[in-house]
Amino acid sequence: MYLFYAIDIPENIAVGQSFVLDEEESAHAVRVLRYTAGKTIHIADGRGTIYEACITNPHPKHCEVEILGMEPQAKHHPGNVHIAVAPTKNIERMEWLAEKCTEIGVDTLTPLLCHYSERKVIRTDRLQKIVLSAAKQSLSAYLPRLNELTAVKDCILGSDEQRRYIAHSSPWTNKRDLRDELRSAPAGIPTIVLIGPEGGFSDDEVRLAMEHGFIPVSLGEARLRTETAAIVACTMINVLTDCSSN
Repeated sequence: MYLFYAIDIPENIAVGQSFVLDEEESAHAVRVLRYTAGKTIHIADGRGTIYEACITNPHPKHCEVEILGMEPQAKHHPGNVHIAVAPTKNIERMEWLAEKCTEIGVDTLTPLLCHYSERKVIRTDRLQKIVLSAAKQSLSAYLPRLNELTAVKDCILGSDEQRRYIAHSSPWTNKRDLRDELRSAPAGIPTIVLIGPEGGFSDDEVRLAMEHGFIPVSLGEARLRTETAAIVACTMINVLTDCSSN
């Protein structure tokens, strides 16, 4: 099954009503896949519903469809996962991170601006396309929220997740093993993990996070690259939360 995306589809749309795909999805349906009138397709709204629809006007710029049915979908991953990570100097590594976290299962991705950040500018529009493509690839009806580049202080102060962790390598704090933390916690609780740049978080950033309920954690004995650490943290939350719920 190929999954189209239409995040602007009205929440109150009903069976029998029509909707027009955006230009990019229209071009893919008509020009690339060569779909014609009468073809049944599936459309995700990014909010958890997949719609069955029939193409009524196969225009390559504004393909019109009629809604035949709709079905809410369960998320492919448990809980609520927020990965806040400093973008890598090599933007391709950050793009790979966004793609893989989306495929594994993430609800929110926040690029962080830190004291030691190697990259202080990021194109979220480019990342959004990668996240969207990964959601389609994994046949997910849920599109992760991608935030704009956010100062780490603002992310810390604005966090409302019940489980809050900061992964860092500074030797002056006692760090818990994230795996042990997740195994012993109730399933399904919203969780955020902060991942710093290659130079790590500054001591002031770690202290601020701890003052606001973030628990210092390690992701294992190996020293990981930023993008690897983010993917490992995302995987741990999903796998260990899933295990604890069974």
